[in-house]
Amino acid sequence: MYGCELQRDRSKGGFLQYGYEGKTFITFDKETLTWVAPVPQAQITQRKWDALPGYNQRDKFYLEEECIGWLEKYLFYGNETLLRTEPPAATVERSKTEVEDGMETHICQVHGFYPREIDAFWTRDGEVWLQDTLHKSVAPNADGTYHYWLSIRIDPKERGRYHCHVEHNGLLEPLDLALEEPTNSKLYMGLIIIGCVLAALVLVGVIAGILVFFKKRQDYYKATPTLISGSDTDSNSSDQGSNKTV
Repeated sequence: MYGCELQRDRSKGGFLQYGYEGKTFITFDKETLTWVAPVPQAQITQRKWDALPGYNQRDKFYLEEECIGWLEKYLFYGNETLLRTEPPAATVERSKTEVEDGMETHICQVHGFYPREIDAFWTRDGEVWLQDTLHKSVAPNADGTYHYWLSIRIDPKERGRYHCHVEHNGLLEPLDLALEEPTNSKLYMGLIIIGCVLAALVLVGVIAGILVFFKKRQDYYKATPTLISGSDTDSNSSDQGSNKTV
């Protein structure tokens, strides 16, 4: 197994080691160009490899130069993905209330975040709380982001003591969400009924206004022909009187 690293101050690091049956067998010290045998069985190999300074110098060059070059190239091409951050959105919902003991289950859903690493947990009075909690594994979304959820079972009388705390690299500051307060169903239904009654009264008023309007128009049109007919009769009478005089 081998690898290299480049620190922010441009200092370089690297390692090269071999293992056997799950244990370290021999490791390379690039500063002294020698091999270290942590187990007696590796001492023969150590003496053989220490006697090859050219190979050891090549290993040092690879760890400090060639490997670092490849690392910088990967960082350059993968910069957009490596530096990508998407802050999580979080919501807390009340899932159910147990009939037997009255305990409530609340779920904190965290979604749409990147990178994958996230720290989300429940707190009680500001302290991390693990009792009666359940955590699911972080799972990917179709757009490359991730989602995660955790639940807690609590006594509803202590609802105000609990929060869902979320920390992520995409957040300027951690999220701290309080538990959802239950809706007063009786009050809610009362408001709905009052709203329906008011809407019905307004509708009745509008209909009554329309009926009155059309009734007045109908009465007006009934009265208009009578007035016209009376005017015509008076005109005819005047004409007849004029003819008799002549």
